[in-house]
Order: sequence, then structure tokens, then C-alpha cells
Amino acid sequence: MGFFPVNLPSIMVAESDRHDLLVLAMGGAGHSADEADNLLYELGRARVVDDQQFPPGVVRMGSSVLVSIDGGEPQILRLSYPREQGNNRVSIFSAIGTALLGLRRGQTIKWTDRDGKPHEVAVYSVGDEEHG
Repeated sequence: MGFFPVNLPSIMVAESDRHDLLVLAMGGAGHSADEADNLLYELGRARVVDDQQFPPGVVRMGSSVLVSIDGGEPQILRLSYPREQGNNRVSIFSAIGTALLGLRRGQTIKWTDRDGKPHEVAVYSVGDEEHG
């Protein structure tokens, strides 16, 4: 599935997450080149914020997020690294995972997959279990 975002909201990424994700994307294991390119694009447009200054309520690695996908019922997803397993976990390399990175409560992002089908995710709330 492709990731072709439209009407992009502003996003921010914690400095440590950016570093880890750049290393992961450049490593080439566990994801396709297109998935890595999609993530690198989002990292490139994100405002990078020092970890100590990173505000609560912004989706980062490990965040649990209450979202609606394509207008569906709200559900909780956890943004995860590809190696992590468990219920409701979405890989940062999935289209939905890449889309969620850096969003805040109340933001939405739209994208079109390679088949031309539009998608949208709306963020209702963000919890941050791993980072305080």
C-alpha cells in the first residue's frame, strides 16, 4: 500500500525518535523501500523537538492513540517498531503508522493509496505510556 499524503497537517517528532527511525529506515530490514521512503518523507517535514521539551499529547513511538480510520468506530492503536508484537499495535512502516507519527489530538491526515483509494485518520486522544 502506498502513502501519498494530501493537505498535510504540521507534525513534530522527538529528537530521539527521529534518530532511531532514521537508523531503522536506512537499515533496510523488515520493510520495503517504499515504506522507508514514506517514513523518511514524514521525518523530513517534521519539526524536530528536544526530548525534554517534547509536549504531551503528540503521537510518538510507543504512544497509544484513540483514532477513527476512514470514519469508522473509534479504536485504540499503539505506534510500534516492526519487531514489537501485540494487540492493537501498528508498525511505523504501515501507512497508518507513518500517518500517525507526530499528529496531535484533533488533527487528521489524508492519504491516497497506490490504487487511488482515499484514506483518513482522525486523532481523538494521545496517551504516552513509554515516555512519561
